Amino acid sequence: MSALGLLALTIGPGFLILVWIYLKDKYEKEPLYLILFAFLGGAASTLLVLGANILWNHYGFGISDSNLYQTAFYAFVSVGATEELVKLLVVLLFFYPNKAFNEPFDGIVYCTAVAMGFATAENLIYVYVNSRPEESHWIALLRMFSAVPAHATFAILMGFFIGNSKFTSNRLLYILIGWFIASLLHGAYDFFLFIRNIPGISIGAFLSLYLGIRYARKAISINQETSPFRPGWYE
Repeated sequence: MSALGLLALTIGPGFLILVWIYLKDKYEKEPLYLILFAFLGGAASTLLVLGANILWNHYGFGISDSNLYQTAFYAFVSVGATEELVKLLVVLLFFYPNKAFNEPFDGIVYCTAVAMGFATAENLIYVYVNSRPEESHWIALLRMFSAVPAHATFAILMGFFIGNSKFTSNRLLYILIGWFIASLLHGAYDFFLFIRNIPGISIGAFLSLYLGIRYARKAISINQETSPFRPGWYE
């Protein structure tokens, strides 16, 4: 595969999913410069996650073939909860207070933009740093159909609750629910992939991804139907 083709496989999926979400924002689209900023912020946030992973590993938390509890902690806390918290903080600090964030669907847009920036940066690391040249295109192809859509799914579900939180009196509760659901799905996805000594258990990762995609599509539909900018919504 050519160098250009490999680069397209690596960065293309994140951009395509983000364009799809942008098009789903039917009634009052977000400024493109803010979406780009969110994407770049998500990419930069990988540095915080890498730092957190170094700390987790320093204190002995990691994947263990002999200790399911340790692997579960690593998947749900060290990876799932930590990564989703970092993405959440980027959204809350830089986009949640912005006046352009003026309807529930915007939570999905900004969370997805941050997540796709994160996933794209993560792809670059896996493809160009953590894999051998002869396997890099397979890594990129596999992640195009697994890790990148998974990050998008977690983001859409978290974004649904973040977006709706801004227009309720229970903001903190909604935010925590969104973060918890994204962390739980993320952790489950990774947990089944991390277990290497039980044949076939990795199917659990794709089942959790399937459920996430199913509910993510429902979340998109709900926020489209209830958009205050939808013509005739108040009738």
